[in-house]
Amino acid sequence: MNERRELLCTLQQYDFALYDLQLYLDSHPECKEAMQKYKKYKAMRQNILEQYTRLYGPVRADQSDTNEKWNWVQNPWPWEKEGN
Repeated sequence: MNERRELLCTLQQYDFALYDLQLYLDSHPECKEAMQKYKKYKAMRQNILEQYTRLYGPVRADQSDTNEKWNWVQNPWPWEKEGN
């Protein structure tokens, strides 16, 4: 698996874990262990997201951070076969 695909896959795994923890915390808001895990995975996700964005560009349109040109539509898109 190439680095780009691996980073994107890791990002998706963190997104899943965070969503699962959000659902759990909705019904167990006082659970300190779950909150610690949520903070841990959130920081890990942010690191992977920054690494991916630095190397391959934005994952979402709101991450387009340039005033020069709109870099969200540069090909290939993360989900396109050519990009993986």
